[in-house]
Amino acid sequence: MEGLTLDTLVSLAKRRGFVYPGSEIYGGLAGTFDYGPMGVALKKNIEQLWWNRFVATRDDMYGLDSSIIMPEAVWKASGHLEGFTDPMVECEKCKHRFRADHVEGEKCPDCGGKLSAARQFNLLFPVEMGAASGGTTTGYLRGEIAQGMFVNFKNVIDSFHPKLPFGLAQSGKAFRNEIAPREFLFRVREFDLMEFEYFIRPDMWEERFEYWRKEMWAWIEEVGIDKEKVHELEVSADDRAHYSKRTIDFEFDFPFGRKELYGLAYRTDYDLSRHGEASKENLTYLDEETKEKFVPHVIEPTFGLGRTVLAVLASAYREDELGGEKRVYLALPPAVAPVKAMVSPLLKNKPELVAKAREVREMLRKVNPAIAWDDNGNIGKRYRRQDEIGTPYCVTIDFDTLEDNTVTVRDRDTGEQKRVAIADLSSTLF
Repeated sequence: MEGLTLDTLVSLAKRRGFVYPGSEIYGGLAGTFDYGPMGVALKKNIEQLWWNRFVATRDDMYGLDSSIIMPEAVWKASGHLEGFTDPMVECEKCKHRFRADHVEGEKCPDCGGKLSAARQFNLLFPVEMGAASGGTTTGYLRGEIAQGMFVNFKNVIDSFHPKLPFGLAQSGKAFRNEIAPREFLFRVREFDLMEFEYFIRPDMWEERFEYWRKEMWAWIEEVGIDKEKVHELEVSADDRAHYSKRTIDFEFDFPFGRKELYGLAYRTDYDLSRHGEASKENLTYLDEETKEKFVPHVIEPTFGLGRTVLAVLASAYREDELGGEKRVYLALPPAVAPVKAMVSPLLKNKPELVAKAREVREMLRKVNPAIAWDDNGNIGKRYRRQDEIGTPYCVTIDFDTLEDNTVTVRDRDTGEQKRVAIADLSSTLF
């Protein structure tokens, strides 16, 4: 929706149980958010849709779930201890910290105090492990999930003997000690990534890079992100990550401006070569047909799950008038909507209607478990609540249902209602 503000989206997200501020009753913790009942359902639906598309239905992809904590040696070899930094300035008066590239001039945007000279700030979260005598060992919460796939490359080769090209995929938590978290789910300290490392012969990289670029556009459409608000940005050599030879950012027109949504990077053989050298393990690939040994190169599509949730919500947000009243609704694709349908008795004080509605709901839940129940308030208020969480259909059981086994099915987007036989309800909704 044109003119949508971030405050409007944040308000809806909290009101309808999508996203809450982290640790809110204690004043909150900057850069952390908790997903409520509707948000966690939306998030899991997106994640499952991604997994089905890029992993479960492909023969060239292998799933992983690697550890969140990894030893210092991993991050030293990957270059993150040295290169995973942002420029930081600090106000000499109020001591607030900012990313140097996010402020203009030499004065603090909060209090007007003088800002210090910029210094590099490492974004990795250190973890002290062990409490026995003799000291502790330093590990790090993973700043990206890619390294878990690189360090398991040899394990998958030994277990499954895959042929190139093939990929290792996973989704999960990553952590970055952001200097100034901001813009809701966009820049946070704890977040979820969905990505895969696709291993190829070096001479295949341009072909596969283009293939995955097109696949990412297909995903953008499937998940319900407005394609008109997505733009490709060819990242310059000066701005690319230390491991990348080519990177495309997929930027989205968020309510707060055009910012990075996804990334597609050609990581060459940087990671496997570095880990092979540091660990002394043989991370080469043997082509059984040609008997050639080499270190595979990598194409990496990266999908931020939290940013996907934010882009999906922004793309789905609608305001219109229905029945002479203003309403807000989320035009979510049914595949990602947290609730697929709501079942409701017309009147909650009529036992015969309640019993029939319960029966219909249980029938539908055998096909799809995400069927809500709502008998609070009048039917119009129930419809408005379901509209705001993006429920595609509302099913109402009334007195005619008791006579002819038909129900009223209301469409979220149009508000239109039609009678449907209970026997045909599942095929109509799903």
